[in-house]
Amino acid sequence: MDIALLVVGIILIILGIIGSIVPILPGPPMSFFGLLLQQFKSEKAFTWQFIIIFGIITLVIVVVDYLIPALGTKKFGGSKYGIIGTFVGLFIGVFFFPPFGLILGPIVGAWLGEVISGKNAKKAIKPALGSFVGFMLSTVLKLILSGIMAYYFFANI
Repeated sequence: MDIALLVVGIILIILGIIGSIVPILPGPPMSFFGLLLQQFKSEKAFTWQFIIIFGIITLVIVVVDYLIPALGTKKFGGSKYGIIGTFVGLFIGVFFFPPFGLILGPIVGAWLGEVISGKNAKKAIKPALGSFVGFMLSTVLKLILSGIMAYYFFANI
């Protein structure tokens, strides 16, 4: 049983790292479940406190992953319409145009929101770029977290 848990854990850790970059896979949650599986081996790899802390961090990163593009839009001068457009674009992109809709949806949504608010198309590009910068930042955060979990996973094999 321990070998099966180890193999599935390794697969989840690898998919978690890939999923931190590829929008369709939930990277950090996959890495977390890889860590969690190690708790069910005959010899525990981690303390439950460690698992709970990483579970909370993973949950926070998952939520922040959806907020950062909107914060990027705001930071780059976006209006309320641009921020709402980011969320609407994210929602539409995720469900109707996966996996690329997760990247392009917030950008297009922010741009459309800014155009609707009265900005000309050229000035609306800057807040849309902020959405992209936010997406890139959230990708880096996910990759760092999944990398840290991979480190602990492989250090405790």
